[in-house]
Order: sequence, then structure tokens, then C-alpha cells
Amino acid sequence: MRSRPNTWSRPRFRTLLSALVVPVMVAVPLTIAAQASVPPPPAGWTTVWSDDFDGPSGSLPSSANWIVDTGHGYPGGPGNWGTGEIQNYTSNADNLSLDGAGNLRITPRRDGAGNWTSARIETQRANFKPPAGGVLAIEGRIQMPNVTGNAALGYWPAFWALGQPYRGNYWNWPGIGEFDIMENVNGINSVWGVLHCGVNPGGPCNETTGLGASRACPGSSCQSAFHTYRFEWDTSTTPNAFRWYVDGQQFHSVTQAQLPADTWASMTSHAGYFILLNVAMGGAFPDALNGPTPRAETVPGHPMVVDYVAVSTKGGGTTPPPTTPPPGGSGAYGTLQAESFAQQGGVAVETTSDSGGGQNLSQVGNGDWTRYSSIDFGSTPARQFVARVASGAGGGVSGLVEVRLDSRSNAPIGSFAVGNTGGWQSWRTIPANISAVTGVHDVYLTFTSGQPADFVNVNWFTFGH
Repeated sequence: MRSRPNTWSRPRFRTLLSALVVPVMVAVPLTIAAQASVPPPPAGWTTVWSDDFDGPSGSLPSSANWIVDTGHGYPGGPGNWGTGEIQNYTSNADNLSLDGAGNLRITPRRDGAGNWTSARIETQRANFKPPAGGVLAIEGRIQMPNVTGNAALGYWPAFWALGQPYRGNYWNWPGIGEFDIMENVNGINSVWGVLHCGVNPGGPCNETTGLGASRACPGSSCQSAFHTYRFEWDTSTTPNAFRWYVDGQQFHSVTQAQLPADTWASMTSHAGYFILLNVAMGGAFPDALNGPTPRAETVPGHPMVVDYVAVSTKGGGTTPPPTTPPPGGSGAYGTLQAESFAQQGGVAVETTSDSGGGQNLSQVGNGDWTRYSSIDFGSTPARQFVARVASGAGGGVSGLVEVRLDSRSNAPIGSFAVGNTGGWQSWRTIPANISAVTGVHDVYLTFTSGQPADFVNVNWFTFGH
């Protein structure tokens, strides 16, 4: 219920609300303190990306992982972020900062003139999707702003994901898909899970309302304690399915059979999704219940506290990434030795201790790049990028290995984040999804980090279908 034009139908939403807000209280022990790190995934799952928000108190979240959105909308996009929310998003520590105890805090503020500020961040990566025939999970452990009653009117915290094609367009919602993993308004003890898709207004997802469900948080209220919110995208079942959970208890699902084929394809066949965290003030959703909001009695200064965000996958028709270069193949699908660049900026090479010998790119950092000329992807689209990397970067230093086509200034078609792997010759093979590519292109590897320190070595890379 986030980035859409401000065309809500209040009667329709009230009907949805009355049907969905059903108190369901199950006693579940909760640990309210922040966890020391991201918990290991369940058996059979692999964590492919995470952030536990460790770092000095008052610092911003890692720029290798997150983009900080500012202002009242994307440049060229709908005003007030398409939802009617009234706050100005900033990168100020008063609104957005780590607390030094392993949490991120997003805190709405109001100045003496009545102007509201808050914060919104989104992942650098925009290619989160399940492996073919597998399952993707996006999970976060979050405490909603601990404020209720009239003091909470207008609070709108959210943990959600948007389809990658929204970046740079901003007018293709909801066809590109939106997964609201956790939404809450006005301090109500309830979590909403919502799918947005199709066309606006109306369509198969009943926009602008979406297909949603809600329930009370198990045990302690959503506002008074941390709860774990999880979304799963399952392509291992027929029909494929989306599922929403709170503290491991499923409360919503939508299957492929419920939607037209073209609607499902539009939101699942692109490069993937990026993840967002924000606390809005006012707008269509809170106003639909108690509008207009916020009000004079709304109390600023109550943060949404995020312990961690993690993305994991399970199953799929692919085998684990190889630890040695793939044999045979040609063009994009053979072994592309990283040191075989046609042009570079800022990189060096060294002898590698990795299996197969040869050389690797050495201690690459922010702004460095390499170019590989006329790489042939053929007529069957490539959808995966795999690279062999190592890192001896210091604590808190990480960055993105990105793939761009034809120009360093073009947007990445895919990327993955990497930090310390145990040493500059401690090698790992990391896969990433990419936008579908065919034909012949110059391929650029670019390296982006929020820190000046070097963060990665690269031995080889390849592409796959």
C-alpha cells in the first residue's frame, strides 16, 4: 500500500479492513532485545544477502547495502511518494541512524512549525527473486513505533519490496509488483500483508487497495516488542505462491491461479525486487481509518527499530556454484578471467592461490572498474552472473560487484554485495540474478562501496541462463 497514485477508495478500504482486522492472539515467547547477528537460516535455506545493522551509534546504514531516499518523491515521480504522505525524508541522524546496539532506527520528527521529517531507505540490490523452481524469503525482525492511541495517528511504518523496473520509471506501478511484508498504521496492534499488481484503478488486485490480509501480532503487541516478518515467493509448487508470516505463523497467501497469466508474468519475469524500510506520516492508508492525519495530538519521536533484514533462498533447479572455472563454453558462458580486461581503472593484478592458478584482480575498491570487449551472450537470455571473489577487508567494510553493459554510466543489470571472506585469498563463488541479456556487448565490472578501503579480489566470472 505504498508507492501508488493517491487515488484510494475509502469505502472499499473500510470494507477490506472490517473483513481483515480480526484479533488472533497466540502466546509465543519473545526476546525483545536485539540479536547479536542475523540468525542462521532454517535447514535447506541459504542466506544470499543480509544486514544486521551493526555499527557506531549515530552512523548511517551501510551505503554498500542501502540507498537513502530524500525529499517528497523520486525526481520525475509522483508527489508525496504517490501516497499522500506529508513528511520530508532526510538522511539526518535524527531521522535515520544505527543505535550502536545492532539496530537501525527510523524516527519521525516534527519541528516547531509543524513540519514532519522521517526516513526511507531501499536496497542497492534490485534483483531479489527465487532461483528457478526454488523459493525466496525476505525477512526482518522489527519493532514498530511504540506509540498507540491518538498519539499514534498518522504513523505508517513499513517493510516492503518493489519490482526493479520501477527504478527510473516511477509510473509503471502496480504492474511491476509490490510486496508489502509488514505495514501498520495509527498504532493499531495489527500487521498487514498486501500484494499490489495489475492495473490502477481496479484490476485483478483491486487497486489501489491491493490483495491483503491482517492479524494481531502474536503474544506481545506489534508496538511493544520485536516480531519477525517474513515473505516467501515459492516457485517450487504448482501453482506458484506468495506467502506472508509473522513470527512463523502464516496469515496471508496469493497463488498464481488467482491472477491472470499476464498479470503474474509482469511482476515475476523481470530482474527482481528491491527492499524498502520507511516510516511515513499521514497519507492514504492512515487517513482511511482516522483521517486526516497526523494531528496536533500525534507525538513525534517514536522510532521503528530494525534488528536485521535477510534474504534467503531454497531449492531450485540449479546446482551449487562451482569452486573452479566452468569447463568449455564460449563468449559469456565460458570462463572470463578477470585479469583479461581490455581496459581498466584503478585495479592491479597479482598471482592467485586459487585453484587453476593464474592471476586475480587485486584489492579493488570504490570507483574501480574493468572492461571486457564484445562478449557474446547469444540469442538465449542470460539471467545469472557468477563470480569468484575473496576479501580481507576490515570490519564493516563491504561493497558491490556490479555488471554493466556497453557503458560504465549505464545502470547495473545485476550485482552482489561482498565483505570479508576470511582473507584476500580466501575464495568464494557468489551468484547473482541479472536482467535478461542477449546479443554482443562490452561488459563492465564496476565496484561500489561506501568506504574508501579496498574490499574485494576477483579471479574469474561467467554468465548462465
